[in-house]
Amino acid sequence: MGTELQAPVRTYRVRTYGCQMNVHDSERLSGLLEAAGYSAAAEGDDADVVVLNTCAVRENADNRLYGNLGHLRPVKDARPGMQIAVGGCLAQKDRGEIVRRAPWVDVVFGTHNVGSLPALLERARHNDEAQVEIAEALEVFPSTLPAKRDSAYAGWVSISVGCNNTCTFCIVPALRGKEKDRRPGDILAEVQALVDQGVLEVTLLGQNVNSYGSDFGDRGAFADLLRATGRIEGLERVRFTSPHPAMFTDDVIAAMAETPAVCHQLHMPLQSGSDDVLKRMRRAYRQERYLGIIDRVRAAMPDAAITTDIIVGFPGETEADFQQTLDVVRAARFSSAFTFQYSKRPGTPAAEMEGQLPKEVVQERYLRLTALQDEISWDENRRLVGRKVELLVAAGEGSKDAARGRLSGRGRDGRLVHFTHAQGVRAGDVVETVVTEAAPHHLIADGPLLSHRRTRAGDASEAGTRPTTPGVSLGMPRVGVPAPLPVVTGC
Repeated sequence: MGTELQAPVRTYRVRTYGCQMNVHDSERLSGLLEAAGYSAAAEGDDADVVVLNTCAVRENADNRLYGNLGHLRPVKDARPGMQIAVGGCLAQKDRGEIVRRAPWVDVVFGTHNVGSLPALLERARHNDEAQVEIAEALEVFPSTLPAKRDSAYAGWVSISVGCNNTCTFCIVPALRGKEKDRRPGDILAEVQALVDQGVLEVTLLGQNVNSYGSDFGDRGAFADLLRATGRIEGLERVRFTSPHPAMFTDDVIAAMAETPAVCHQLHMPLQSGSDDVLKRMRRAYRQERYLGIIDRVRAAMPDAAITTDIIVGFPGETEADFQQTLDVVRAARFSSAFTFQYSKRPGTPAAEMEGQLPKEVVQERYLRLTALQDEISWDENRRLVGRKVELLVAAGEGSKDAARGRLSGRGRDGRLVHFTHAQGVRAGDVVETVVTEAAPHHLIADGPLLSHRRTRAGDASEAGTRPTTPGVSLGMPRVGVPAPLPVVTGC
């Protein structure tokens, strides 16, 4: 009898652009491909399948995609059988245009049909032609799909997809659709599955995470979910992003303050400090409401670290408008801020507004804003020198400090801390140390560790394994009511 030769396992690589939702989707894409028999390409090797998970928020997103596709063309020409797939928000927007401009692309899929990728790749191979499939509505909630996670110690859990708002600068609602909330039991089951694998930290994800419950008419659902998630034994840290100021309620503040596992960290987009600009942005809050939320958060949690998003140079923004943004930044004293220069996005109302500002004006304001925020961040970080911090040791952060004998970790407030390396400390372990120095964007702890706790997540990180998580699709116990968690099932 002759020996039957087996076909080599096809390899894949997923490249991610954009927000945390895309990062989460990419973990699902990796899980789907592994379930279909693919394996991750080794670092430095070309892959048989390259998946670009795109973002459409920034002005140069299109150029970045087609530039990357141009770089991949000669690689594909030299590698018979290689496939290229494009998914995410830009794929949802551009659809067949991608194959027209880059005919060497094999598969285009949208934000609503992530689960179709393996079948589309197979169909493209069988038919020897590009497959473009863009669903207009969500087919399967992404978290019901298998995932291959990047981290052994931290996980993303999507509680909703889509957005019901109509911000004039944002194209996301048109690409991800109206808000669709997951059932509470499904969310808790996924969190429990992660904890069972050794995960210590979970971040709850949604375009407007605190509007969770609007899909089934429960305005208190998000606060209930925070409390219920925080009660899961073995889960040490709960975070969430991003809440919308217009829907931010005091019951969420209470849940954060009263649930030990929920971190005293809040990322709440401001976008602008000018009421006139906020009105043109269709942001349903004003400066007074925003600052009022911050005051109440700090009254309940004096140690809370608050971060934000700010857009500079929105159409019609005057110098007086911009000064109001600076005033809010001074009053809010954010620990850090993600600042953006406004860029037109085709299909958004803001792109057609009068008063588009010259680039040099936007750039000059942007530099003033970042200088102010850096000054505030540094000052706020200096206040922490001498304080004890608990760190979840991170992988891949602060590698520039490796030569100085430092590792990196995140405090419960989300701040990045570079600390003195100690024997046996792994990513996923938990250490305590004292802050000795501050910089605008990180802290330094150069003294000896006060404690070091080894964890199962640290064991997995040391072994170099990337955990896989099956999809979750059962159960709907009312959040806050004691009930057995649903069974976690495989795909």
